[in-house]
This record gives sequence, C-alpha cells and structure tokens, in this order.
Amino acid sequence: MVTIRPATEEDLPAILGIYNEAILTTTAVYQYRPHTLEMRRAWLQEKQLGGFPVLVADDEGQLAGFGSLGPFRAAAAYQYTVENSVYVAAERRGRGIGKALLAALIEAARCMDRHAIVAVVDAENAVSIGLHASFGFKSIGRFRQVGFKFGRWLDLIFMELVLDTPAQPRE
Repeated sequence: MVTIRPATEEDLPAILGIYNEAILTTTAVYQYRPHTLEMRRAWLQEKQLGGFPVLVADDEGQLAGFGSLGPFRAAAAYQYTVENSVYVAAERRGRGIGKALLAALIEAARCMDRHAIVAVVDAENAVSIGLHASFGFKSIGRFRQVGFKFGRWLDLIFMELVLDTPAQPRE
C-alpha cells in the first residue's frame, strides 16, 4: 500500500537515488552531473523554509517516488503560481505512483491558496505529458531546442492547470 506523506531528512538518500537516476538516464532533468546528498539537503531545506511541500510515496517503508511544489518565478505578482515536479523510481513506474503524488500536490496547491500550477516537461516525455493531461493540465507552449542532452537538442512543453483559488487575492 502506497502512502503519500511529507518528506523527511531520512528520505533524502532515496530521493537522491531517484533524482540521480533521472539525471543519468532520462531527459526528465536537464542536468548532466549527479547531485550530492548535501545538494538535496539544501533543496529540501529551501522548500521547507519557503513553505512548499515535498511529498514522498512510501510503499511499506520503501520510497517509490517524490514530488514537490516550488515558486514559478520570483516577482511578487507570481505568488499565486507554483511549479510542480514528480519523480518515480525506475522500477516502480507504471503503477500509479506518479498519479498519487500529482493528486496530492494539486490538493496542496489548493490548500496553499494557489491559482495556477505549471509543469515543465521534456517534449518527448509522453508519460509525464499524459499524467498531467489526465488531471486537466493543458499544453500552453513549446520551447524549441532550449536544452541539449545525450547528443541532441531538446524541446520543453509548458503545461498549466488553473485552480479555483484563491477566493480573495492580495497584492
């Protein structure tokens, strides 16, 4: 049984393993070099200090995936928009873990009174595009050849989900 819960410091080695596998074998992350545990620790602390959730999919004590929300852009007018990320361990993909994580992140965004969630997805990542589309995310733009990895140029797709919040925005 998979449980979605907030990430803890103890989850960082497993989160690091999942993230580094994505760096080394996929175009889901536009990085070349694996991250260190210190880098992931700083990332988690930054998310927590900013009030952004980092969630993990715990499958009876084994970390099967993680997801997070973060700021979309720094300017004040973007305060109601967040960007999401979801990563699933290679051996656990195709089992609904990404779907469970994304559902929890959408609910977290609603609870945070956010109005829009943006997903930035490699254009060849049909699974992630389909996952986001299944929750109502719409493709809103394509950036051609903005990344280079594995000897080829990569396109990015921006997808967006507009929520019915906040009830009373403030400036």
